[in-house]
Amino acid sequence: MDDVVLEVRKIREAYAKQFGFDLQAIHRDLKEQEQASGRRIISFPPRRPKRALRTTAGAGEQSGPAR
Repeated sequence: MDDVVLEVRKIREAYAKQFGFDLQAIHRDLKEQEQASGRRIISFPPRRPKRALRTTAGAGEQSGPAR
């Protein structure tokens, strides 16, 4: 596995362990950090998912140019 991925996972594990792996406590801490940063936080309204285009290809067949 990639060294960067291992390092990120190690840091994430240590951070979560500080809060007893309590997601609500982690969320509170992140929100506190967000507020303390002094940065302007913006939120966008949720977007509705776009509908998938229907294809005429049968099951297991690919649509588009043949390869």
